[in-house]
Amino acid sequence: MKKKTNRKKWMKFRHKVVTAVAGVILSPYIRWKYGVRIDKFRQQGDRAYLVLLNHQTTFDQFFVGLSFRGPVYYVATEDIFSLGWISNVIRYIVAPIPIRKQTTDAQAVMTCLRVAREGGTIAMAPEGNRTYHGKTVYINPAVAALAKKMKLPIAIYRIEGGYGVQPRWCDGTRKGKMRAGVREVIEPEEYLAMTNEEMYQRICKGLEVNENCVSGEFHHKNLAQYLERAIYVCPECGLSEFESAGDLITCKKCGKQVRYLPTRELEGVDWKCPFRFVADWYEYQCDYVNQLNTADYVDTPLYRDRAKVSEVIVYKHKNVLREQAQIALYGDRVVLDEGQADGLVLPFEEVYAAAVLGRNKLNIYHNDRIYQFKGDPRFNALKYVNIYHRNRNLSRGEENGKFLGL
Repeated sequence: MKKKTNRKKWMKFRHKVVTAVAGVILSPYIRWKYGVRIDKFRQQGDRAYLVLLNHQTTFDQFFVGLSFRGPVYYVATEDIFSLGWISNVIRYIVAPIPIRKQTTDAQAVMTCLRVAREGGTIAMAPEGNRTYHGKTVYINPAVAALAKKMKLPIAIYRIEGGYGVQPRWCDGTRKGKMRAGVREVIEPEEYLAMTNEEMYQRICKGLEVNENCVSGEFHHKNLAQYLERAIYVCPECGLSEFESAGDLITCKKCGKQVRYLPTRELEGVDWKCPFRFVADWYEYQCDYVNQLNTADYVDTPLYRDRAKVSEVIVYKHKNVLREQAQIALYGDRVVLDEGQADGLVLPFEEVYAAAVLGRNKLNIYHNDRIYQFKGDPRFNALKYVNIYHRNRNLSRGEENGKFLGL
C-alpha cells in the first residue's frame, strides 16, 4: 500500500483576511504616494492566474494585489527570507514563494506548481531585477517553460511611469503619474500550441516598456539623487566615480556635470552631453565594459570601496562578518581587506553568481557561501556585477558576449 502524505497546504484562510485588510488600509496611501492609477482586473472571476509583471518600483506587488481579488502569492528573492523574525512574520501573513536570485532554483519551481494545483494566483517579475534605466531588462527564457507547466491563464501585467516616479537608483519617490494593470490575457489553449521560443517572445513583447521619452514630468528637489548607483563610466574619461547633489551628477575625475530634468532627460552643464536619457548613458556604459580586457586589471584594482560584509544564511538570517571592510574590485576577483591577515579573496572562477539586490546591495555567490556587501548610500554595486560577467564571458571565449548580469 502507498503511504499517504499529509503535507499542509500552502494557501491559508488567513491570507485572504490579510489581503482584504491590507487593501483597505494601504490603497489610499499607495495611490497618493505613487500617483498611480490601478486598473481592477474585471474579468478575473473565480479563476487563478499566473501574473507576469515588469518590475519598476518597490511597491509593484501592492499594485498587483489591488488589481486582483483575493490573495496573490508572489515569487520573491531569498533576501527577504533571511531577515530572522521579520521573515517569519512575512511568511506567516502572505506566504511568498522563495527563489534564489541569479540561480536555477528547482524548489521554487516545485512550490509554484504546488500553489497552482491548490488554485492560487501566482505573481512573478520575469526580469528578476528592477530597471536602472527605464527599459524592461533581460528576461530569462526559462519563464516560457515554467509558465507552460503551470497551465494557468497568464495575465500580462504592465506598470508604466514607475521609472519616472521611483527610479531604482534613488531613494524616495517623485511627484508624477503612473499606471498599472492587466494588459493582456493568454489562455492555456493558446500558449500550449506555441513553441517555447514563441511563448518567450510573446511574454517579452507584452512586458516591454521604454520610459526613455518625454511623457509627463516627475518632480523632486533632488532629481539626480544617487544616480551614481547606476553610472560609473564617463564619456570623457572612461571608468570613473560620480557624486550627485540636487539635480546634478558630477564626474569626480574630470568635473563634467550633467543635469537630470523633470522630463527624465539629461542636459550637460556648460558642455554638450552626448546622452539624452539615462538609458543612452547606460547602454554606452555596457558597450564600454564589453570592450574591456579584464586581464589588464589583475595587478591594479579598477575600484576600491568600503562596505559592511555579511554572510547570508539562506532562508534564515545574516551573520555580520565585518562592520567595515575595504573592498578591491579586480578584473578577475574581489578582495576584502587586502594585505591583512584575515583578508578574503573571491576569485571569479569560483563565483557562480553575482547580483544587485534592492537599490545597491551586492550579493556574491562563492562556492557554498553567499556574501552580501552593503556600502554607503553612494555605493555602486552594479559595476561589480558587470565586471564579473565581462570576465566570465571572456573566460568562456565569448568575447562578443553582451549580457552583463542585468
